[in-house]
Amino acid sequence: MYLLYTIIACLVSFLVLKWLKKRKHCTDTKRLDGKTVLITGGDSGVGKETAVALARRGAHVIIACRNVEKAEKAVREIKFRSHSLNVLQMEVDLANLRSVREFCKKFLHIEKRLDILINNAGMPGVLDWTDDGFSVCFGVNHLGHFLLTNLLLHRLKECAPSRVVTLTCSIYKYQKLDFQDLNYNLLPFFTYCRSKLANIYFSQELAHITEGKGVTSYVVHPGFVQSGWTCHFSFLFRLLVGVIMRMFFVSCEMGAQTVVYCAVSDEAAKHNGGYFVDCRPATLRPFARDPGVAKKLWEASERLVKLS
Repeated sequence: MYLLYTIIACLVSFLVLKWLKKRKHCTDTKRLDGKTVLITGGDSGVGKETAVALARRGAHVIIACRNVEKAEKAVREIKFRSHSLNVLQMEVDLANLRSVREFCKKFLHIEKRLDILINNAGMPGVLDWTDDGFSVCFGVNHLGHFLLTNLLLHRLKECAPSRVVTLTCSIYKYQKLDFQDLNYNLLPFFTYCRSKLANIYFSQELAHITEGKGVTSYVVHPGFVQSGWTCHFSFLFRLLVGVIMRMFFVSCEMGAQTVVYCAVSDEAAKHNGGYFVDCRPATLRPFARDPGVAKKLWEASERLVKLS
């Protein structure tokens, strides 16, 4: 009898875990021939899977990464899996605003199109600082992408209709922004939450300022994904979290589905500035839908990155 109960418990646990990891696939089959896609952090995780999916659709895909050697290896894999040779990498360090400016200058010189920008790269909650003195979470996850998007915005408008897809996380709901201390870097988890909330406000204000100009903006929670973010922590932490991720988190390929959906779907285009989960619009907490806060963050970010 004990053995029977054990078997039933294991079966129920397996079914529950399978249900928790069940996600929707992007079923839109739109081709992207002739389109140029830029993906930050496309050398691993959700970014790499997004690159594979969009290269398969015929897009010219550029992955912008800090580690050139790792990016070159990722490009070879993306080409092999997508059966496309139209993939390349460019170097950028989002933790260094000078690097972002140099990258954008080079990109605009080399590439004559930009149809889809995917702000995918991100840092977990670690107590570290960028080269410009910002907490690494806020500096990379928000300010680096804020500057990059603004410097490329004219090219996006030239290639309209174009899209900007920014990745966030549902844990934004556990924090609010403090404009007296945007550079908060005391508790790693809360620092990360704030940076993901900033991504949401950024996407909303971007949608507002580009309304009627052919550029649409979306923010995506890809789900809790089995990615390599734990590489920034100790071996014991990686081991423990690795077990949890295996049990409860979805694959990077599944995590990329909503990103791909927002990049290609005509249905998604009806929800400019929207928040998407599992290939459909989702509802944000009321405080995360405040246009006044979104505008205030945008203006503060302009000052921080010295964007004239």
